[in-house]
Formats: sequence, C-alpha cells, structure tokens
Amino acid sequence: MRLLPFAISALALTLPAAAQAQSVPATPAGKEALEILKEAVDVPTVAGRGNVPKLAEKLTARLVAGGFDPKDISFTPVEGTDTGYFMARYPGKDRAAKPVVINVHLDVVEARPEDWERDPFTALVENGYVFGRGSVDNKGDLSMIMATVLKLKRAGWVPSRDLVLGISGDEETLMRSTAKLAETLKNAELVLNGDGGGGELSSDFKPIVYSVQAAEKSYADFKLTVTDEGGHSSRPGSFNAIGAMSRALAKVDAYRFPAQLSPLTKAYWEGTAKAAPADVAAAMRAFAADPTDKAASDLLSSRSEYVGLVRTTCVPTMVNGGHAANALPQSVTANINCRIFPGTSRAQAGEILKQVIGDPRVTLEMMDDGSIESPESPLRKDVMDAVSKAVHERVPGLTIVPQMSAGASDSMYFRALGIPSYGVSAIFMRADDEFSHGLNERLPLDTIDPGVKQWETLLRTLLK
Repeated sequence: MRLLPFAISALALTLPAAAQAQSVPATPAGKEALEILKEAVDVPTVAGRGNVPKLAEKLTARLVAGGFDPKDISFTPVEGTDTGYFMARYPGKDRAAKPVVINVHLDVVEARPEDWERDPFTALVENGYVFGRGSVDNKGDLSMIMATVLKLKRAGWVPSRDLVLGISGDEETLMRSTAKLAETLKNAELVLNGDGGGGELSSDFKPIVYSVQAAEKSYADFKLTVTDEGGHSSRPGSFNAIGAMSRALAKVDAYRFPAQLSPLTKAYWEGTAKAAPADVAAAMRAFAADPTDKAASDLLSSRSEYVGLVRTTCVPTMVNGGHAANALPQSVTANINCRIFPGTSRAQAGEILKQVIGDPRVTLEMMDDGSIESPESPLRKDVMDAVSKAVHERVPGLTIVPQMSAGASDSMYFRALGIPSYGVSAIFMRADDEFSHGLNERLPLDTIDPGVKQWETLLRTLLK
C-alpha cells in the first residue's frame, strides 16, 4: 500500500518541462538505489509466481557484498505459500537493547502487460521517472533503504542498538508472512515503515506537507449470499435472488457511516489546512472542531483524496450470480469491502451492514483476508524529533502532520502486538503521479537522492 494522503489543488495531466528535464541520481548512494530499484522491478513478485525468494537472494548478495555477515541475513518461507519474509540484522552497540525495525514489503500487485503503455515488469527510466510495477509500492523505499544501510555499513557507522530490516512477502494479499515476521520481531522497540506516510508535492513540484502514518483503518471483506431454488425464467415468482441482492447492494451503496474524529485525525486536519485551498481548509478546520458538521464532512467526503479519512467506508466491489440466461438464479454472491475507522471492530461493521440490508434472506460472512484490528501508535517524541530533523534537512520548515491511512500496511500486525509503528516513506511526489496498484506506476527520479539522505539522517538521529 502506498497512498498519498491528500491533494492540494487541481493537478495538471501533462508533465511540466522542468519534470521532463530531471536527471538521474547524482550521488553514489542515489545511483545505487536506482540500480537496486531497477533490479527489484524486473523481478515480478506477484502472488503465485514464486519470485519473492528470488528477489530476497538478490538483496542478500548486495548486503553481503556491502559488508553484512551472511549469518545475520535470512529468508524464511511461510508454509502453505510461495513466499516468506526476509530479515537482515545490522548489529548495534547495545546488543541487549530492543531492536529498531525497518519494514517494507517485496511483493507487488498483479499487472497485465497488455494494459500498460510499457512492460510493467521491466524498469524504464523516462521523462524523469522510473516506470514499473512496484516502483512506488513498495520497491521505491526498499531501494532507498537498502542503499542507505549499505552506505552506513561501508562508512563504519554502528547504531546504538540493533537495526533489523524486516521485510514481508505478501503484504498485498493475505499477509501470512507479515504475521510471522511480526511474531518473530515481537521484542522490537519500534518499527519504521517505508510503506506509509511521505511527502506531498503541488502541481508545480513544490513541497507542501509531510505525513507520518501512525494509524490505519482496519480492512474487511464481507461476502453476501442469496440462494433460491431457481427454475425456468418463464415462470418468475415473488422472489428473485438477483433482485434481492440488488436491493441489498443499493442499500449498502447509499449508506454513510457516521463521520468520526480521533486525536490523530484532528491533528491531521488542523495541520493540513495550512496548505489547502480556502474552501477545503475551512471545511478541515470546521470538521476538526465539530465532526457532526455535515457541510464540512460532506465537502471533504466529496473529494477522493479525503473521503477515506472522514468515516468508515463500505462499498460493493464484486458480484457473481446466475447460471443460465434462461433460468431463475439459484445463487448470487457479492463482496463488500470495508475500511473501518479505528474504534469500530470488524464484527461491529458487519452487524451494521446486516441492519442496513435488513433482509434475513441475504446472509453476511466476514472473509479471511489477512487483516486484523490495530490501535494507533503514540507520537513518540524521539521518533517525531528524528523525523522532523530528517525532513527539515530536506525541506526547511515543512509542515509535518500525523496521518491515519485509509489503506492497510504491515504496521497493523506490529501495532496489534503493542509495538509502535510509524509510516515514514522518503518519497515526495504529486498526487497525480500516484499510480500504486494502477496502470503505469512511476517513481519520480528526483526523490531518490534526497530520499536516501532522509533515511540516513533519520537512522543516524534515532540510533545515535
């Protein structure tokens, strides 16, 4: 998951000349990060292809060549899957202290080459971008993190405590490797997640705000089912399974969960209002002051970049039904995908959906989708100070705000174990360059050099 938290203005669809003129990374570490990124994109780590271990082998070779002890590097397969989790330990001065974990993921969402303008699994540098599946989600930060720890290792830097790269292999699907990884690292002091947070640029490439992801919504899929005896289509009765499902889906589609506000999202709205357009800024401030302000929540919900931060959302995403064009349907199923605001359990969301549908003939089942519920992480002063130093070194005075992610990340498993986790991606990009999970995913080249430096400053500061 990589989702920019918000957009500031209507963004141009064409690339400005300045963007087209951007050059490749200039620093040795930036160049190495680009090499790692291109190598990683070229390995299609899609679920079912068995390529996550292959990418882990390539990362292992780079770390060993960079001075890491092979005994400190491992890849652990997860039984029943074609994936696993990768770990590399960077020994610190105090080996007894709880380690700090850097988390990203190796897997990517499927991409169909025939749908893309370029081969999604061949990294291509063009017009100031690296194109390819995973270039942003999540191999961009993976490459910058790898280049950073290799630079620090070669320089002889020793962290105050162990630093562990804890990298999952199925974050985009059932998170079996994530669960095993978190359990293995349950003694961690905290987690720095490269798959959350990050910098927002305006349409003319000016930095606007930096977000630290400290919470995320719970993910849940609910399967709706309607069954009937069926029969000949020339003899319709008073009940039709497709009709019943259609009415149920229409009710779910029309329902709006109550708007919600937490201390974290209140700080987010107040902080981001400083750089938002006047009408949006006014709505942000009004909503932060009173979440029952319908005009404010309606305005924010009307914008795709904000809707996920206002309330729990449940939407129909898949429907399947009927068995013949000339027969009454015997079975219809549908999927409802929910992103649930912290404080509401997945079971509670399911009960609300049952009430909304109000038809006992429509059964509802919560699916095993790999997601769990997790609390917010406290905004630790040491973490926020280190993030502020790293970000302000890159962009002096930039506003830094906490963020609740509308999407899901590995952090949920660490937070559920009581380990605070913070999304601190070093990617700065415009909202209209955000194509994670979509077509023509691309990473701005000019985020790589400063991104490596941001990670270096963050680690040196936090682990001094």
